[in-house]
Amino acid sequence: MAITAALVKELRDSTGAGMMDAKKALTENDGDMEAAIDWLRTKGLAKAAKKSGRTAAEGLVAVVVDGGKGVAVEVNAETDFVAKNAEFQEMVSSIATAALGVADVDALNAAEIAGKPVSELITDKIATIGENMNLRRMASVEGETVVAYVHNAATAGMGKIGVLVAMNGGDETIGKQVAMHIAAVNPAALSEAELDASIVEKEKQVQMDIARESGKPEQVIEKMIMGRMKKFVAESTLLNQAFVVNPDLTVEAAAKEAGATITGFVRLEVGEGIEVEKEDFAAEVAKAAQGA
Repeated sequence: MAITAALVKELRDSTGAGMMDAKKALTENDGDMEAAIDWLRTKGLAKAAKKSGRTAAEGLVAVVVDGGKGVAVEVNAETDFVAKNAEFQEMVSSIATAALGVADVDALNAAEIAGKPVSELITDKIATIGENMNLRRMASVEGETVVAYVHNAATAGMGKIGVLVAMNGGDETIGKQVAMHIAAVNPAALSEAELDASIVEKEKQVQMDIARESGKPEQVIEKMIMGRMKKFVAESTLLNQAFVVNPDLTVEAAAKEAGATITGFVRLEVGEGIEVEKEDFAAEVAKAAQGA
């Protein structure tokens, strides 16, 4: 794969590494961005420890709560302009409401709104609005209390980031504070038990490679890894994270003080993990000139 200046810049921006280090990392890993980030971390050349999903698609996330159930849906469009369109927003709102009665995206696509399946409703809107759209995903939580929060709201109940928090006990205040924390910090899981084993194993391998670069004995490395993995789990799981409202407490401890036990959460961000091919600006200009 060709290592372009744009690719090097992207890696530099995401890790804080120097230009030559970024270029070498990409070259060593055949242009694979995630592998290059891990390579830089292993060499101690990357400031960024977390790899966030590249948010390239537009659209809206809508959240709806009905009693002890909350749902979040993401509907994508090609431009932010459409996300601000009242007709598009009305459609997304109706889809989110319909999601309360189904279990997954396939069932939601088949669910009817005003006598028409959601999939057909979206097809009709593509024809009238003139942009490609799709229902990308949905997620739900259930609990004694469910609280919703939307960050960067475009209108009531929908925006760029939608969060749902399920709790036993507590009230709207602590629920919203925790939801805002989730929107800002983006935990990987509720607790250590719910962390994806592959993510944990990958992080452990990276930390072992970093430790071995130091040249320390294996028995010392093992102790180093234990401490680093404990920190990784604490930073990655909601209940163990320092609460943004009061960093002296973990989220779990803050919830307990408010009489709440957090049992689950959902966080959807528009376009998270979607990569859209970007053309090099110089190549774009050259192509335009050829067609002139």
